[in-house]
Parts: sequence; C-alpha cells; structure tokens
Amino acid sequence: MPLKTLVIRAFRILAIAEAISWAALLAGMYFKWIAGTTELGVQVAGPIHGALFVGYGVAALALWRLQRWPFAVALFAGVSAVFPFATILFERWAGKRGYLSGASAREDEPAVEASRV
Repeated sequence: MPLKTLVIRAFRILAIAEAISWAALLAGMYFKWIAGTTELGVQVAGPIHGALFVGYGVAALALWRLQRWPFAVALFAGVSAVFPFATILFERWAGKRGYLSGASAREDEPAVEASRV
C-alpha cells in the first residue's frame, strides 16, 4: 500500500477516534466537575484523547506535505482538533473537496506527472 494511501486512511480513522475521545473526555469531566463523583473518566480518557490529538496532528502535517494542501487547509485541519467533534466535520469537508483522495489535490499535478513519463 502506498504511503499516501496509508496516511489518508490513518488520518480518517484518527479524525473519528479523536472525536470519540472528545466525547469520553467530556463525559469524564462531567463526572469529575459537575457530578463530583469520580475522576476515573478524566484519568482514562485524558491520555487517550491526548495521544489521538497528537496522532491526528501528525497525520495532518504529513498530508499537508504529501497532498500539497494549501496552508489554509492544513490550518483548518489543526484548528478542527481543538473543538469537540470538529475533526469529523473537517474530514468530511476535505474528503468532498478531494484533499483526501489518492491523487494530489493540486490542479497542476497531472501536468507534472505527464512530464515525468
């Protein structure tokens, strides 16, 4: 499997997992701060969410390079990780616009490829 395809697949999985971990972390924060019953949810979901957040960021940076995303697209990918569930919205948005396809999202890429043949 080509590296680009692997990173795109990892990015899509991480976008969903990061959003799910947000839900777990928010539930943990409810039980810790509002219900005042336990810190276990935060203790478990916090590190998991942190790891997925970092993984998502690394995958986004890799796709910025591999897919030659414009800076604004990479910035939106990063900002989406800060807000709960926004990584899913970004993943859908980017997918519909071709930023998560196997081919580069740049319009001039086919001409570059044709010149290499």
